[in-house]
Amino acid sequence: MHAVEFTTELGEEGVVNIPPEVAALLPKSGPARIIILTTEEPEDRDWRHGAYEQFARDDAPEDAVYDSYR
Repeated sequence: MHAVEFTTELGEEGVVNIPPEVAALLPKSGPARIIILTTEEPEDRDWRHGAYEQFARDDAPEDAVYDSYR
Protein backbone atom coordinates (compact mmCIF):
# COMPACT_ATOMS: atom_id res chain seq x y z
CA MET A 1 0.00 0.00 0.00
CA HIS A 2 1.28 3.46 -0.94
CA ALA A 3 0.46 6.39 1.38
CA VAL A 4 0.01 10.02 0.36
CA GLU A 5 -0.37 12.52 3.19
CA PHE A 6 -1.60 16.11 3.12
CA THR A 7 -3.46 18.54 5.36
CA THR A 8 -6.57 20.44 4.40
CA GLU A 9 -9.23 22.55 6.05
CA LEU A 10 -12.63 20.95 6.58
CA GLY A 11 -15.59 23.15 5.75
CA GLU A 12 -19.28 22.97 6.51
CA GLU A 13 -20.02 21.53 3.06
CA GLY A 14 -18.72 18.10 4.08
CA VAL A 15 -16.26 18.01 1.17
CA VAL A 16 -12.57 17.14 1.41
CA ASN A 17 -10.48 18.97 -1.17
CA ILE A 18 -7.41 17.19 -2.51
CA PRO A 19 -4.71 19.67 -3.55
CA PRO A 20 -3.79 19.40 -7.26
CA GLU A 21 -0.16 18.49 -6.50
CA VAL A 22 -1.37 15.60 -4.33
CA ALA A 23 -3.95 14.48 -6.89
CA ALA A 24 -1.13 14.24 -9.45
CA LEU A 25 0.54 11.60 -7.24
CA LEU A 26 -2.54 9.36 -7.15
CA PRO A 27 -3.32 6.55 -9.60
CA LYS A 28 -6.05 7.40 -12.11
CA SER A 29 -8.24 4.45 -11.04
CA GLY A 30 -8.48 1.60 -8.57
CA PRO A 31 -9.38 1.18 -4.92
CA ALA A 32 -8.22 3.63 -2.26
CA ARG A 33 -8.52 3.67 1.52
CA ILE A 34 -9.20 7.09 3.03
CA ILE A 35 -8.42 7.88 6.68
CA ILE A 36 -9.24 11.30 8.09
CA LEU A 37 -7.52 12.34 11.31
CA THR A 38 -8.74 15.48 13.05
CA THR A 39 -7.31 17.50 15.90
CA GLU A 40 -7.65 15.83 19.26
CA GLU A 41 -10.03 17.46 21.73
CA PRO A 42 -8.35 18.51 25.02
CA GLU A 43 -10.98 16.62 27.03
CA ASP A 44 -10.11 13.38 25.18
CA ARG A 45 -6.42 13.82 25.94
CA ASP A 46 -7.16 14.52 29.62
CA TRP A 47 -9.46 11.51 29.86
CA ARG A 48 -6.86 9.19 28.27
CA HIS A 49 -4.13 10.50 30.58
CA GLY A 50 -6.36 9.93 33.64
CA ALA A 51 -7.27 6.44 32.46
CA TYR A 52 -3.58 5.58 32.02
CA GLU A 53 -2.77 6.85 35.51
CA GLN A 54 -5.59 4.74 36.98
CA PHE A 55 -4.38 1.71 35.05
CA ALA A 56 -0.76 2.22 36.14
CA ARG A 57 -1.82 2.61 39.78
CA ASP A 58 -2.65 -1.12 39.86
CA ASP A 59 0.79 -2.19 38.58
CA ALA A 60 3.09 -4.41 40.57
CA PRO A 61 6.16 -2.61 42.03
CA GLU A 62 8.50 -4.43 39.64
CA ASP A 63 6.65 -2.83 36.70
CA ALA A 64 7.60 0.70 37.82
CA VAL A 65 10.41 0.70 35.24
CA TYR A 66 7.74 1.24 32.54
CA ASP A 67 6.21 4.34 34.18
CA SER A 68 8.50 6.73 32.28
CA TYR A 69 7.36 5.42 28.85
CA ARG A 70 4.35 7.14 27.26
